[in-house]
Amino acid sequence: MSQLFQPLTIRNITLPNRIVMSPMCMYAVEAQDGKVNDWHRVHYTSRAVGQVGLIMLEATAVQPNGRISAQDLGIWEDAQIESLRELVQMVHAQGAKIGIQLAHAGRKATVPHSIAPSAIPFSDRYETPQEMSQEDIRKTIKAFADAARRAEEAGFDVIELHAAHGYLINEFMSPLTNKRLDGYGGSVDGRYRFLQETIDTVRNIWDKPLFVRISANEYDEEGNSLEVFIDYARRMKAQGVDLIDVSTGGVVSSAPTALFPGYQVSYAQAIRQSAGIATGAVGLITEPTHAEDIVHNLRADLVFLGRELLRDPYWPRQAAKTLGVELTPPASYARGW
Repeated sequence: MSQLFQPLTIRNITLPNRIVMSPMCMYAVEAQDGKVNDWHRVHYTSRAVGQVGLIMLEATAVQPNGRISAQDLGIWEDAQIESLRELVQMVHAQGAKIGIQLAHAGRKATVPHSIAPSAIPFSDRYETPQEMSQEDIRKTIKAFADAARRAEEAGFDVIELHAAHGYLINEFMSPLTNKRLDGYGGSVDGRYRFLQETIDTVRNIWDKPLFVRISANEYDEEGNSLEVFIDYARRMKAQGVDLIDVSTGGVVSSAPTALFPGYQVSYAQAIRQSAGIATGAVGLITEPTHAEDIVHNLRADLVFLGRELLRDPYWPRQAAKTLGVELTPPASYARGW
C-alpha cells in the first residue's frame, strides 16, 4: 500500500495525502498592495484540482519592508484578509488543505528600508540593512502574531514560519549574519531567541498545525552545524511546533557543490530521528517512486514538491498511476483521468 497517498493527521487537521506544494514566490502581485489576484487564484487552485494534499502559499510578508520583492503577497494589514479568504475557500472547495508561509525578508528585501539583526548586506547588489533595535524586534515579533491572527480569520489550515534561506529569522539564527552582543545574539541561545519569541506569540493565537522551515546546512564552515539545528528542532518541538520543513542554503552566497534528486532529504531524516519531530523533505524530488521511498522508509513525513508542480499541476495523478493507487478524479475530469 502506498504511503504517499495515506492521510496524515497533524494536530487538528487531516491532510488527504503526503504531497505538499512547496512555498514558491510567484512575483505576481500587480498593485504592490500585497493582495491576492486572479493569477494566484488560478495558480494555487489548479494544484488543488490536481489532488495535492497541502497547498503552501508563497512567502507572505508580515511587514511591507519584509517583502522579497514589491510583487510579493502580504499579510501586514486587515485589508488583505478578504482576498486571502477567497483563495482559501477556492482551495478547500477542491478537497485540499492550504497553509501560508509567514515571512520577513530581512536584509534580502529588495524594497526600501530593509532591516536585519546586524548591518551586514547580503551582497553588493543589496542595500546595507539597518540594525534592528530592541523596539524593532518587539514590533516585528508582534507583526508575526498579527499575521497569525489574520491567517486564522482567513481560514488557513497551516502556518509555516519562514526561518530559512537567509531571510530575517534565519539571519538571527546564524552566526554568519548575527553579530549582536545583546540578548538576541552572541550564543546559540541568544540567536534562537527571536524565533523562540515568535513561536510563542504565534502559538498564543494559533491552535492549528505550525511548521517552521529551516536551512539545515549553511554551506559555510563558520555557520551553524546540523547538530545545532537538531538542538533547535528539539526546542521548537517543546514549544509546540508540529513539523520542520527542512531545506538548506541561502544564508550567504555559498551553495552546495553538487545537486542531485533528494540532496536535502538526509537533513530531514537526521532531524526527524534525532529530535523526534515530524519533518518535510524538499529538494529536486520529481519521481513518484522517490517520493514514496521517502515517506515509506520514514525519512520524512511529508514530501514538498516545488518546480515539479510548476511543470505539472496534476503530478499526483501520474504518481498514483505509477504507484498503483486508484485516485478519485474531480468529477469534471473523470473522462480524462
